[in-house]
Amino acid sequence: MQHRIVVLGAGYTGAVVAGRLAKRLRREDVTVTLVNAEPDFVERVRMHQLAVGQDLRPRPLREMFAGSGVEPRLAKVTGVDADRRTVSVTDADGDGELAYDTLVYALGSGWDTQGVPGVAEHAHEIAGRPGALRLRERLAGLDAGRTVVVVGGGLTGLEAAAEIAEARPDLGVALAARGGLGDWLSPKGREHLRKVFGGLGITVHEHAEVTGVEADRVVTADGRTVPADVTVWTTGFAVHPIAKATTLEVTGTGQIVVDGTMRSVSHPDVYAVGDAAMATGPGGKPLRMSCASGTPAAWQAADAIAARLTGGKLPAASIRYFNQCISLGRKEGLIQYVTADDRAVRAALTGRLAAVYKELVCKGAAWGVANPTLGLPARRRRVTREGAAAGSAAKAPA
Repeated sequence: MQHRIVVLGAGYTGAVVAGRLAKRLRREDVTVTLVNAEPDFVERVRMHQLAVGQDLRPRPLREMFAGSGVEPRLAKVTGVDADRRTVSVTDADGDGELAYDTLVYALGSGWDTQGVPGVAEHAHEIAGRPGALRLRERLAGLDAGRTVVVVGGGLTGLEAAAEIAEARPDLGVALAARGGLGDWLSPKGREHLRKVFGGLGITVHEHAEVTGVEADRVVTADGRTVPADVTVWTTGFAVHPIAKATTLEVTGTGQIVVDGTMRSVSHPDVYAVGDAAMATGPGGKPLRMSCASGTPAAWQAADAIAARLTGGKLPAASIRYFNQCISLGRKEGLIQYVTADDRAVRAALTGRLAAVYKELVCKGAAWGVANPTLGLPARRRRVTREGAAAGSAAKAPA
């Protein structure tokens, strides 16, 4: 009987895991089903580009995985029963259920309003394609002289503000940041960021914690009001709520607690990757939600699953950081080099060369999803009876 592997979510991490497993394992021994609510792979790191009117290359999952051994399943995941080893889904034919022997949970994260009054009613988000397309329509209908306020001074906020200001120089673009502008960057990085924002005419409101969003303004904790015909909320991401409703061990935020191989600490037949996982990196620090940690985690999970099923050697490489890549429009960029545990060092790449670097990183990430088998041996390995039994264990060992 074939070992049933079900991967939930076809973002960067889920798609990589599915493709890598299909290359590692014999098709006679396993089935790999990739469940996703959309028919295409979405380049989430480019949603700020989509929002300002740029068209992204379509990447249908069925074309990407044709002949690979991965079977895409267009469906929305509605629940996981980690004890019965089943996944509830809804598709064009109605409600259904998928049974698994090994589950890879890669449903990722979405918009986080953080409970701030007015955000859900009045703000826009770019955490996914539907939100980016709604913002795209709103910006396209915005007359010259109107104001756009981006709330959030992290990587997503910086990229969104710069992209909007470059694409629409006729608008008044502002950024509201809880701390100082780029205060986690090196001095060189901060200096370049201020230079680019100044050149784009972006007004920066530093140390401005937004506590309310209204139809035409945002309100800060210290009583300031900032006019906003459009508010873009980019203060962070919230994980998909499904895992929290299961018997899996999760954190208070709903991330699945995993070991160094991305395996659930409570259910050994479940793996979690990307934003859905609570994994630790160098120094025992939790890995942040990012492609920089998500893709290596996907490699780790796929290789660990394959090793356990075939009796091979478990991967031992630790996940670390190298840089933070920030696009500042199409012509400028900032590559901040960091320590293994993600702290900025003095070195930073700036300007046009940094923009090209970031573009290559984005293209490389998408190419890696479509070609997850680069560098892997062509020979698929046989699943052993012992490996299949261990991979289907119902409970973690004591």
